[in-house]
Amino acid sequence: MNGALKAAWALTVFVILAGIVGWAVSGRPVFAVFIVLGVLTGVAAAFAFRTPPAGRPTSSEERT
Repeated sequence: MNGALKAAWALTVFVILAGIVGWAVSGRPVFAVFIVLGVLTGVAAAFAFRTPPAGRPTSSEERT
């Protein structure tokens, strides 16, 4: 796992926890937006930093 992926997952966890804590402390459901944004950040990180399937060249290998 590279540094960028670790940072993306850390951001995901932070945003989700901020939403849960904010909602629990204030009782305002507007903090559900943080939870949704955290989940979307996690999904985006999973797609952006995934490794290509075996046997498939990466974009840098295709250029050579």
